[in-house]
Amino acid sequence: MQGSTLDEQVDQAGRPSLRVSRSSLIDNGMLTLQAWGADHICKVCIANSGSCCRDCQHLSDGVGCQLRNTSCTAWLCGFHKYLLYEVGQLENWQAFWRQVPGQDYREDSTPDQIIIDKALHKPGQMMDHLGEALAADLLDMAHSHTEIGLILTLREKLDRYIDQFQLEEHDQKRKTRIKRKIKVLSGDFQRFHYLLNKYYQELTDVTAQ
Repeated sequence: MQGSTLDEQVDQAGRPSLRVSRSSLIDNGMLTLQAWGADHICKVCIANSGSCCRDCQHLSDGVGCQLRNTSCTAWLCGFHKYLLYEVGQLENWQAFWRQVPGQDYREDSTPDQIIIDKALHKPGQMMDHLGEALAADLLDMAHSHTEIGLILTLREKLDRYIDQFQLEEHDQKRKTRIKRKIKVLSGDFQRFHYLLNKYYQELTDVTAQ
């Protein structure tokens, strides 16, 4: 996407809303996921028969997506959801896409121009090594475990528990139990957790300056 990003445009506008194009929403979503390294995860998942685009009419064999829309850009698999959950950006992502009308399964009727009042924040610098580390951990798991479908099962469990964690508003004990289950499921993500801890330590150091 050329020029400033949507979050920069919202800040520069100095007003609570901004008219943006449908294509810029999609571009901004893809750039945000790439900034966290989500594309590295896709490669591992697809190699383990986990393509979320399987049988989509817009997928061209050997070429890829031919018609990306707002719906499939906004949607997160369990691993992408987990990545944004751990870096503290999942709620921001979901709030941003709730502004976008017309999303449907693998298609959209989103207008060419819409009004948004929430920005989609990307990291100040590329943090794709986080997604790359998570992908490497998943690849190790795929190679070291003989269980068929392990990666896909793990993806679906993370997706389900993170949804439950977000939906639970009143029972804090249950919320803590769900968070513990997510931690157990992600216990083998050693590279990712190492870099995630470094990321948060660097944030703390910058804040303290």
